[in-house]
Amino acid sequence: MSDFCFGCRFIKFHGYFMRHLTIFRRSNFGAAFFLIFAALIFSAACGSGGKSDSANRKNGGSEAEKSENSIQITTAKVEARGIAAFIQATGSLTAQETSDVAPKVAGKVVNVSANVGDFVGQGSVIAKIDDTDARQRLAQAEAGVKQSIAAVRQAEARLGLAQNGTFAATTIPEVRSAAAGYEQAAAELKLAEANEARYRDLVKTGDVAMILYDQYRTARDTARARLNSAKQAQETAINAAKQNNQAIKSAEAAVEAAQTQVATARSAISDTIVRAPFAGFVGSRPVAVGEYVSSASIVATILRTNPIKIQIQVGEADVPFISIGKGVSVEVDAYKDRKFAGTVTAVNPALDPTSRSAIVEASIENNGNALRAGMFATARITKQGGNAGFFVPRAAVYNDQSTQSYRVFAIEDGVAKLRVVQLGTEEGDTIQIINGVNADETIATSNLQQLFEGAKIEIIAQ
Repeated sequence: MSDFCFGCRFIKFHGYFMRHLTIFRRSNFGAAFFLIFAALIFSAACGSGGKSDSANRKNGGSEAEKSENSIQITTAKVEARGIAAFIQATGSLTAQETSDVAPKVAGKVVNVSANVGDFVGQGSVIAKIDDTDARQRLAQAEAGVKQSIAAVRQAEARLGLAQNGTFAATTIPEVRSAAAGYEQAAAELKLAEANEARYRDLVKTGDVAMILYDQYRTARDTARARLNSAKQAQETAINAAKQNNQAIKSAEAAVEAAQTQVATARSAISDTIVRAPFAGFVGSRPVAVGEYVSSASIVATILRTNPIKIQIQVGEADVPFISIGKGVSVEVDAYKDRKFAGTVTAVNPALDPTSRSAIVEASIENNGNALRAGMFATARITKQGGNAGFFVPRAAVYNDQSTQSYRVFAIEDGVAKLRVVQLGTEEGDTIQIINGVNADETIATSNLQQLFEGAKIEIIAQ
């Protein structure tokens, strides 16, 4: 604006100069006077323009200064809240269960189904051993079963029994024949005894000769001998039948023994398959196809990591506050924004005499397998009691890299007050301030980089 006014004055002066130049040309005195007059007018024009420019700069500067002195921010209140007391300790995560899986039989590895890092279910196939020999033994055992069954059928046929028939001595043909002979001998003896008695009476009366009586008496004695012989033959037949029946039982026992050998051979084939004892991840697999392994060789290591276990050392002063079932919160560096929950599962009853601490084990839920065995973790166990703490939004804390300190700005009477604070635990979007602020104080939550001690602020709605 000042440059524009100065230009206008210069144009007016130039016109005035050209109109009067011809008048003063005629005399040297007039020319000199004219030059002095022009210089005075030019100086006045420049002075007026400079004053106007200075005034404009002054007005503009006051408005800029006013804008710079007011910093727009959002605010929040310091919140007082109860903090639970806890026991904090560090330790390493370990698998809930670790199993070095070995084969039940020795042999050459012909197949490997699992690699390191794979998840396997309970009973899943990890590796397979060559089962050629086991299958040959199975075929031999099955042949033995068939042979034993044939021996059973032969013994049954010897006794005249049907397949799987029930033994009864009286039904055996030899026994029935012997029984019939005994019955016939008994009948003959009865007839001979009757004749002998009748002729004995006739001899007494003198009706028959003694020689005739002697014949019937001899016939009686002969019949008695035949009866005894028939009885012995019957008993012999029964005993022979019983012996043959025992042969059937022996053959049946041989069948059972052969079937046991078949089951053993089948189990040997099943043992050539190495299976996972429980669901988990394959931590290592030190064998490959073609290697010869024994029952002492480790085929794979299976880790059960859900739940996962942590072992921590707790000082003797805190041991009385820990019991099985207590809640545990675990944090690891790999997931700084997450907390994993669990419970105490074991407390060692004895303290380490060197460190005066007890080993405490806790089981941590690990559904997504985020936690890995070997991770370094920080565990917190809540105990009774606690105190109050002050919490502010994370956005209210400024990390000053130049001084390596944390700062917040409290607002008092429209002015920012710098506070150097010490941080505590984080809970969601808020963070604990151990010292430096008081409850219900108003603090800035935006434009912290622009604030300084004593800065004027303007609070705007969030």
